[in-house]
Amino acid sequence: MVMTDEMMQVIAGNRAYVATATADGVPNVVPIGNIKPLDNKTVMIADSYMIKSRANLEANPKIAFVVHDAAKYPYQFKGSVKIYTSGEYYDDVVNWIKETAPLAPKPKAAVIIDVEEIYSVKVGDAGKRID
Repeated sequence: MVMTDEMMQVIAGNRAYVATATADGVPNVVPIGNIKPLDNKTVMIADSYMIKSRANLEANPKIAFVVHDAAKYPYQFKGSVKIYTSGEYYDDVVNWIKETAPLAPKPKAAVIIDVEEIYSVKVGDAGKRID
């Protein structure tokens, strides 16, 4: 699935609400402020505070998120993640947070999302897959 330029700008400019689940299917939703697209198929999250979400993603690497103002930007993104605690992605997330939020703690990991599906959450179209 490919994100449009508008979708990427929306992700870069907003907080997201991120949903994960345990291996047993118990859901967890958290607000995430440090999220940005890397390209039209990939999104990066800085893991500075994740505890339950991180454990969920290690056991079940599926994720979904919407941006803060879903009424204005009605997109739901779903995908699979890989977690990096070293290497290029990790270095990128550390540098990004250092530049944008110098007082924030150093990220524990870079969570890289491979966007696999995009759905509308717009009233009247909710649940419709966007291709």
